[in-house]
Amino acid sequence: MNRIFSLFRKYHRQLAIVTLLPLILVTITGIVIPILEELRLPQAASLMSKLHTGQIFGSDLIYCVLIGLGLLGLIVTGVTMTGLVPKKRPASSD
Repeated sequence: MNRIFSLFRKYHRQLAIVTLLPLILVTITGIVIPILEELRLPQAASLMSKLHTGQIFGSDLIYCVLIGLGLLGLIVTGVTMTGLVPKKRPASSD
């Protein structure tokens, strides 16, 4: 069982490194867009919106799906490492 946890830690660490930059980009642009709209800067808000959705990279669908899958992987590996998921107990020989 300890080997499984070390494997999940390995995958969790790798996923975190891969998804770090896109998640930071989505977070920062998500914060900046309403500020730019409030300041009445529509061109800057439009550019940030394109960055936020991945349209600036050519394919917003692939960008969103990859970020979603990365987050899902981080959630699964993270929850597994916390021990919230009950471990399978060996069958008792009563």
